Amino acid sequence: MATLTAEIYGPDYQEQIRVAEAVKGVFESADGVVDVDWTVAAEHAQVRAAISQAEALRAGATPEQIAQSVAASLGGAQVGLLHDESSAEPVPIRLQLADSASATVLDFGAVPVATPRGARRLETLAEMDSVDAPQPIFHKNLRPVVYVTADVAGALESPAYAMIEMGEPLQETLPELDVHWAGSPTLTESSFLVWDGEWQITLEVFRDLGIAFAAVLVLIYVLVVAWFQSFTVPLVIMAPIPLTLIGILPAHAVSGAFFTATSMIGMIALAGIIVRNSILLVDFVELGLERGHSLREAVVASGLIRSRPIILTALAVVIGGVVMVSDPIFQGLGIALISGAVVATALTLVAIPLLYYEMNKK
Repeated sequence: MATLTAEIYGPDYQEQIRVAEAVKGVFESADGVVDVDWTVAAEHAQVRAAISQAEALRAGATPEQIAQSVAASLGGAQVGLLHDESSAEPVPIRLQLADSASATVLDFGAVPVATPRGARRLETLAEMDSVDAPQPIFHKNLRPVVYVTADVAGALESPAYAMIEMGEPLQETLPELDVHWAGSPTLTESSFLVWDGEWQITLEVFRDLGIAFAAVLVLIYVLVVAWFQSFTVPLVIMAPIPLTLIGILPAHAVSGAFFTATSMIGMIALAGIIVRNSILLVDFVELGLERGHSLREAVVASGLIRSRPIILTALAVVIGGVVMVSDPIFQGLGIALISGAVVATALTLVAIPLLYYEMNKK
């Protein structure tokens, strides 16, 4: 519905309107929150025309025909097609009265209606009066709800920052209001607010990516266990995965970029790259032990000999990430790949040999 959306629920609709009006005031006073609106329509009147069947019969028409004629006059109706040689397709010709012709009840009464017995003014065929227009009530999950919507502008474009900033003013203005960042209670004895909009999409995306990341870690562990026939060696091999955050998070802070869903995708991709580098080191150490080298010699040799393919892999990732840094959507992916690959590779060349040595030196 909008970038920043607040759903207001309550015991009755009038109470929801009262709370929503206060929430709307907090929105309007918050920095960086613009285009504030809500779904409560302003009270207004509408013209009701009750067509007289007797007058309609005297004019030789039915009430349905008169109603259709009035609807076509006010809302417009297509009366033909214009065959223009310069247009690829026929241009529809739409006929309707000007807005000024029905601006007031008197103007509306003067709307001409074509009948078989000549044109008649609408006021001679129907009785017109002004009545209060019905107010629409929005529902979600079969419950009445009032939406307060807005957009965000400025340096902090994520709605989460605006929501955090408005947390304290909401508590001061409505101390009895319960605020829910995710999900909503099923009971509505008291008023409560549920954040929706872009925040809900962000929450679902990071939740799903987090589940995917956890599944990736489990699969990597199972594959490495099957290869090395050990339950402890995979822990050493996967140890550098958290080291990618040492490069990713500071790089986002320095560059002024947000940690987005694409950044999370880059972190998941780096898990496979870093594990591959760790496998190269550990596999070479075990090959050295099989050839009769001491643990110290095998560990040092793995760092010296395997460093070249590991560094070349990191450079390839960096070059691929540079292409994406300038893209507004995939900027986070590029920053994550570059910073995470550089820092994690440098730390992996030191951490993996040391961890393997400490685990097996006794």
